[in-house]
Amino acid sequence: MCADRAAGVAQLKELIRDVPDFPKKGILFKDITPLLKDPQALRMATDLLADVFRDKKIDQVVGIESRGFILSPILAYQLGVGFVPVRKKGKLPARTESVTYDLEYGQDTLEIHQDAIEKGMRVVIVDDLLATGGTAEAVVQLVERLGGRVVGLAFLVELAFLNGRERFKKYDVHSLVTY
Repeated sequence: MCADRAAGVAQLKELIRDVPDFPKKGILFKDITPLLKDPQALRMATDLLADVFRDKKIDQVVGIESRGFILSPILAYQLGVGFVPVRKKGKLPARTESVTYDLEYGQDTLEIHQDAIEKGMRVVIVDDLLATGGTAEAVVQLVERLGGRVVGLAFLVELAFLNGRERFKKYDVHSLVTY
């Protein structure tokens, strides 16, 4: 990593605040909202992520509800491609493809429009945070089920101690800030 990139990432990390016991006791929440409200930081974060994928011939950026919706349209704009939302069950208006996956306590279902990804499309999946990787893994399944090729996954923050990256050994995973 070049010194400029490392310095930029360090600046971004300083803007992410810790919120203890949110959303429940014992959790140390990484709050990205101070970074998002800083125009230079937001630009730097999206520029750094776009630089990773600029020469990868991406066709679509897929964003994961809800905080993935913040970064993914900006990244899609910078790459000159479209944005595809993946939402929780029942939130998309047209015919969908869905996947149900396990959470720490229970299950959840994500959906994508059936016509959002065409066979062979090169896709990058974006979310704000990589923790255990279950949600992003479900989105990989949706994209591949529709015939898309996952070129990479991009995250603003990665909680490396939760080993979520281990689920994506055959994919390029890019995180800006790692804890």
